[in-house]
Amino acid sequence: MSTPTIVGILIFAIWFYNSVKILREYERGVIFRLGKVLPKPKGPGLILVLWPIDKMVKVDLRIITLDVPPQDIITRDNVTVKVNAVVFYRVMDAQSAIIQVERYVYATSQAAQTTLRSVLGESELDELLSQREKLNARLQSILDQRTDAWGIKVTSVEVKTVDLPQEMVRAISKQAEAERERRAKVIHAEGEYQASGRLAQAAETIARQPVAIQLRYLQTLTEIGTEQNTTIVFPLPVEMFGHLFGQDKKAPEKK
Repeated sequence: MSTPTIVGILIFAIWFYNSVKILREYERGVIFRLGKVLPKPKGPGLILVLWPIDKMVKVDLRIITLDVPPQDIITRDNVTVKVNAVVFYRVMDAQSAIIQVERYVYATSQAAQTTLRSVLGESELDELLSQREKLNARLQSILDQRTDAWGIKVTSVEVKTVDLPQEMVRAISKQAEAERERRAKVIHAEGEYQASGRLAQAAETIARQPVAIQLRYLQTLTEIGTEQNTTIVFPLPVEMFGHLFGQDKKAPEKK
């Protein structure tokens, strides 16, 4: 075999090695031919890239988890908090993600940080603590609109943690304690009201049947006797005290 043939085979082998590419199922290849992008990305599977006139940029189409670093936010009611979040997004148009923006991962991260500060800065602290789902949906909608031109779909945004100042934590604890005490007093008052109604009904029943008080005395003695203590209870009819102390003396008759 002649030397030119060997050189030709070697050049072809190098070209073939650099031209044949294998892309995974979740990958797409954006091809630039002499600096111009081809109409459609290639992949998945075995593709041919005409080296050296073609350049390929791989794009991952899987859902990407982006951790937004903690942001210092001043809420609408002037409370300083530190909030971080997580963003889930995926590339829907690989060609737009490469052409329309430089480093789409970094751009999405910066957009998520600014959106987080602006949206949560318009909310009050109570809304931030109790209405997470509403704020998450609003964050996802705004961020998805900003990244739509880049061929990126934001699937969800979740606020992870809200770090409060120690002074605010103590204030919230006092508020919760006061709320618990208020509920306890209301429940106690409601119980007293219901008990007074039951006692009034019992008094009416005893007034219609005076012998019922004697039965109540006997039941009390039975309960005391089962405890095996030394307390002795001697029931006296209430009418006896009425005869002794409750009746006024009759005035002497005039002659």
